[in-house]
Amino acid sequence: MESLPNSRTEPDGSPVIRVLSYNIRSMRDDTNALARVISACTPDLVLIQEAPRFFRWRKKLARLARAANLVTLTGGATAAGPAILCNLRTTVERTQDVLLPLTPGLHRRGFATAVVRFGGARLGVLSCHLSLQKDERYEQGGMLLDRLAALGVEHAVAGGDLNDRPAGRTFRRLADGLQDCWATAPWGSEYTSTPADPHQRIDAIFATKGIEVLGCGVPIGHPGVRETDLRAATDHLPVLAALKVPAS
Repeated sequence: MESLPNSRTEPDGSPVIRVLSYNIRSMRDDTNALARVISACTPDLVLIQEAPRFFRWRKKLARLARAANLVTLTGGATAAGPAILCNLRTTVERTQDVLLPLTPGLHRRGFATAVVRFGGARLGVLSCHLSLQKDERYEQGGMLLDRLAALGVEHAVAGGDLNDRPAGRTFRRLADGLQDCWATAPWGSEYTSTPADPHQRIDAIFATKGIEVLGCGVPIGHPGVRETDLRAATDHLPVLAALKVPAS
């Protein structure tokens, strides 16, 4: 497998960044394996789903960030599960956690969002975990597109556990408005669920049209990422993308 480009800043000020999306199942599995996987991917941004939401949730998330040489940017219980971690290369302009309308009998859902800067580029960021119920999920897909537009920046990235496959109505709704990074520049492996039997792609990273996707996929075979850690860390496989964001 050819290597994914490393993070860097081009001479014109355009940053190349690494973005990781990962459902961590509330850190109920092997958190040391989880931290090793995240750290080996050397991400600038981590879009997390199912962050801890209950007793001492902030402390648990901070501990994971520290173990992976990152810091907590936003989200967690305040976004009903989605969160964003970042490295110290990231300059934070603002953050906002958004709770979505609650459907009686279903889980509360939300978005963790931020506007950040890398070098000469501004970037909107959104982490999501969409509904298991197909009609609610489709509505949330529309809310995601609206929320990205409302960040007021030209370039943005969104990622998460969609609970939908590429042929599904919600996945297609997102891919119609954004670049599906795996489809644009496939790298690594495709399927994100389950680690023991990868057979479906329900996790994805999307980017607005002006961003150049240099590669995206499950980092199986990536230096430092061990398959034993991927199976022990959580019940999803992560998605890693290298993106070149135009300087503002």
